[in-house]
Amino acid sequence: MQPQTRLTLAGQQTDSSYNSIVPPIYQCATFRFEDVGLTKGYDYSRSGNPTRRALEEVLADLEGGADAVATTSGMAAVSTVLALFDHGIHVICAHDCYGGTERLLSLLARQGKLEVSFVDLRDLQAVEAAIRPNTRLIWVETPSNPLLRIVDLDALCRFAKAHDLLVVVDNTFLSPLQQRPMDFGADIVVYSTTKYLNGHSDVIGGAVIVRTGELNEQLQFVANAHGTIAGPFDCWLVLRGLKTLPVRIRQHEHNAMAVARFLAQHPNVERVFYPGLPSHEGHEIAARQQKGFGGMVSFRVKGGLEAVHHILRSTRVFTLAESLGGVESLIEHPATMSHASMRPEQREAAGITDNLIRLSVGIEATDDLIADLEQALAYEPATVAA
Repeated sequence: MQPQTRLTLAGQQTDSSYNSIVPPIYQCATFRFEDVGLTKGYDYSRSGNPTRRALEEVLADLEGGADAVATTSGMAAVSTVLALFDHGIHVICAHDCYGGTERLLSLLARQGKLEVSFVDLRDLQAVEAAIRPNTRLIWVETPSNPLLRIVDLDALCRFAKAHDLLVVVDNTFLSPLQQRPMDFGADIVVYSTTKYLNGHSDVIGGAVIVRTGELNEQLQFVANAHGTIAGPFDCWLVLRGLKTLPVRIRQHEHNAMAVARFLAQHPNVERVFYPGLPSHEGHEIAARQQKGFGGMVSFRVKGGLEAVHHILRSTRVFTLAESLGGVESLIEHPATMSHASMRPEQREAAGITDNLIRLSVGIEATDDLIADLEQALAYEPATVAA
């Protein structure tokens, strides 16, 4: 059965009482026991809930994993994964990762709870040089946020296995329909389900999917112990969103490709970052390991920060806001928004310059999106910089 069919049918087996084709929301904290020591499978919603379970089963199935845990946010998913490991481990993380991930890893490092090295994961020699005796995992984003750099997952996972390291992939910029990191050997996959999986900007959520039963035993215990699990209503919203994921993704990608091509030929644009463009340095790898190029586009503009501010204030279809993956198109400035918590020298090393703009391209009419960017980019660089 194809993924789009499985998503359409997701959760239909949840309601054994009335056979609802939509999974019910079990909005309760606790469950009545049948008898002393006897339940119907659930006792307390932190430990398990039928609505959450329906979502977790769908995500594990789509990803090809052993099991999953739905969490309260994408960062809760990150925290849950890190809690699987002992105090004092060393993490090798992508140098251009999401700002929230960098913020948490740097905080834990300052507190002495772990060590972290931020490395360009496309360079396996640099990764090898960063390995320490206490290194336990490599944290990957591909495509990366916000520059959409592509890491060769097959090569990295083979490298990691040779060095007895686990690979964690944040697949938020895509989805299981476009990329399945476990097919290349990844051990753990994390998502902010707020983004494409839900797709309507009306829920905060995350998920962790693990490859093996052994990892799953640890994951289930840690998520319950730390209480990072998602609530029933949030899980229901993500389940609802997943049903339309295939059709949304097609329009996201169609629009993103059109926007990237438009930007690539615009005189006020210095450079476009979109893996779907043949000019993108990771295009061939992306075409090999992905089934699509996603809906995220970043670009650098001429005219410096003043030009950026002009564009951010001028768009009418693109909304100035953080987040991504919703049906509506968003525009943001990574240096002062999504990645503002990074130190200036970290942003510079990662290529997150002041003239970089990130787009989450929605599902609106393609012509309207391009017309909006065209009018916003209609400036003279020397004039806005004056």
